[in-house]
Amino acid sequence: MSKIVIAQINTFLGDISVNTQKILDYINRAKNDGADLIIFPESAVLGYPYGDIVFRHKHIIDKQSKAIDLIAEQADGIKILLGFVQIDGIESNKAIALMYNKRVMKVIDKKNYCDFPDVSNTMTRFASGANVNCIKLNDVKIVIDFTDYFTNSDFVDYPFLEKINEIKPDIILKVQNLPSRCGNEYLKNYYFSNIAKTYGVNYLYVNKIGYADNFCYNGLSRMYDRQGQICARAKYLEEDYLVIENNKGAISEIPIAMDKPFNELTFDYSNDLERTYKNIVYSIKEYFSLNGFSKAVLGLSGGLDSSVCAVLLTDALGKDNVLGISMPSKITSSTSKNDAKELADNLGIKFMEIPLSDFIEPAKSVLSNTFDSVSFDKYEKSTTIENLQARTRATILWSISNEYKGMLPIATSDKSEAYIGYATVNGDMSGGFAPIADVTKTKLFALADYLNKSRDKKNVIPQSVLEKPPGAELKINPKTGKTVCAEEDNMPYEFLDEIIWLVENNGFGYDELVNHNYHYEVKNPISIEQKTEWVKKYFWKSKCAVYKWHIMPASVIIDKHSIISPDYYQSILSKLN
Repeated sequence: MSKIVIAQINTFLGDISVNTQKILDYINRAKNDGADLIIFPESAVLGYPYGDIVFRHKHIIDKQSKAIDLIAEQADGIKILLGFVQIDGIESNKAIALMYNKRVMKVIDKKNYCDFPDVSNTMTRFASGANVNCIKLNDVKIVIDFTDYFTNSDFVDYPFLEKINEIKPDIILKVQNLPSRCGNEYLKNYYFSNIAKTYGVNYLYVNKIGYADNFCYNGLSRMYDRQGQICARAKYLEEDYLVIENNKGAISEIPIAMDKPFNELTFDYSNDLERTYKNIVYSIKEYFSLNGFSKAVLGLSGGLDSSVCAVLLTDALGKDNVLGISMPSKITSSTSKNDAKELADNLGIKFMEIPLSDFIEPAKSVLSNTFDSVSFDKYEKSTTIENLQARTRATILWSISNEYKGMLPIATSDKSEAYIGYATVNGDMSGGFAPIADVTKTKLFALADYLNKSRDKKNVIPQSVLEKPPGAELKINPKTGKTVCAEEDNMPYEFLDEIIWLVENNGFGYDELVNHNYHYEVKNPISIEQKTEWVKKYFWKSKCAVYKWHIMPASVIIDKHSIISPDYYQSILSKLN
């Protein structure tokens, strides 16, 4: 059996020279190890995801072509399968170049992937409609799989798979960059394992690592044997050089329970906390590095969101590169101020307090005179002063970031708040990166507990942060004399997060949501009138929040579906209408 190497690498979009050098280094290593074949990820030369860059900067395809020629010259004594981007008129599609004898011998094109011409055919590179997708490696027959199983519930429906029994390949190879999302590892394992077992064939999957466009690519390239069992697996969130010989190789570990299904919401997030934590920390590192930043500044309110963000940033960038700013107003509780200071001390990050009153009072005076001179209709209940506080805090953070090299301000809003717009544009939504924008509030509580338990120093996040009701402390309830918590303004987070899950995963509309039996109702019986009121509030607030979704800072997609995901935004939006 042949010796195969999977080069699970991180490539950088448009940086063809850097990508090419990395590819050449891996090829030289594989040649020295006596490998017969080395396989690179999708669009390895150009970088991924490439979007419309190939049409906006057409010269980049010429650079890619020259790089492919250079790489092909190294195909001496070894075969190379290299992912690249192919242009045909106004369309781009992924393709794989098979290189040996110091040149490109075949192009395996995504187009017409169901056609199986003779395996001895050769094609000219960049030829339109090249449909060779079956190759031979010594005595091993490899079929290239370009299908997308994740759009079909039944993998056996694909015409591609109907041909497998005719071809009788030794290996099915899938070269596709798939980002990490909740439940995706289970789906990949389900489909790939079942195909291998059903057709009695080895299944080889090649993925990349890296961060781009809110997506985290976690690697975990792997091979399944003919019984559907994993016989080799590359590392998680690390570049890897995976050698597979005699259908065996190293099997790296994956985060706890990452391969379990997520078919229903139980509010037991334990299966996904390690993945969530590692993906966010990795994405912070990558995003900061790619954009030339090394330090972060964030507001520490003493609340859950900013506390979790501070821990994640510290783990990603180091305690010496994180600055926490407490910006109390006149109504900020002493508990919140103390919690912010205690958190900073526990983390060992830099900390300072900047009271808001010196900024707010002059602004209120100026604005009051301005409003009195305008004749438009006013809201009965204004949120101007609340938002002014949030925006002033953001102004302070941006001002600090402008003073110090490599410093980026952080937006600390979570997914639950984003859905219903319970966040201030140019306020707590403002920043260069939003670490938890795809993490719901109930999951954040679980993540905070995970962070506390997984550290040498227990309870780095003060227990009082986890016990007090979430709230921005921006206004006083005149009836109680206390600051208004978020659930008073909206609805219980457990109820809201279940609505979000049902909309994203089950496609529920208004009627289904009103008639659904919620987890919240088990411990807190509510009337149909109350349930209807909360569902109506969700729809009304979400519709009003759509414009905020468009201006969300860069983040990292964690859940299976999300409003910060370009491939699902319109689907969610349609459910509001």
